[in-house]
Amino acid sequence: QVHLVESGGGSVQAGGSLRLSCAASGYSHSRATMGWFRQAPGKEREGVASIYLGGSNTYYTGAVKGRFTISPDNAKNTVYLQMNSLKPDDTAMYYCAFAPLWVAWALLPSGYGYWGQGTQVTVSS
Repeated sequence: QVHLVESGGGSVQAGGSLRLSCAASGYSHSRATMGWFRQAPGKEREGVASIYLGGSNTYYTGAVKGRFTISPDNAKNTVYLQMNSLKPDDTAMYYCAFAPLWVAWALLPSGYGYWGQGTQVTVSS
C-alpha cells in the first residue's frame, strides 16, 4: 500500500515562496508518476505539476509555468514542489498524487490511484 505524506504548506504574502514535500512509502517508485494538484473552495481539483520518475519528464499547468518547479529526491523517496512568486490565486489545498506507471495525461486526477491528505497554502495580498 502506497502512503503519501505532504508537508511544507503555510501562509505567505504575495511574492513569497514555499516548498512542498511529498514523502512516499510502500513502493519503489523508480518508474512512477507523481503529481501535485490543488483545490480551492468551490473549484475543481486541478493539476499543477507532474513528473515521471523513470525519465524525469515534467509537466506544468500554464498558470504556474516559470514559477513552480517539481523535482525528485530518489534517495529519500520524496518529490518537492518549489513555489516562487506566489499569488493570491495560488491559495488552495495542495495534494500529492502517485501512480506506479507512466501517466499519459499527467495533470488529470483520473490518472492517479494514491493521494496524500493535503497541505494548505494561503497567499495573502
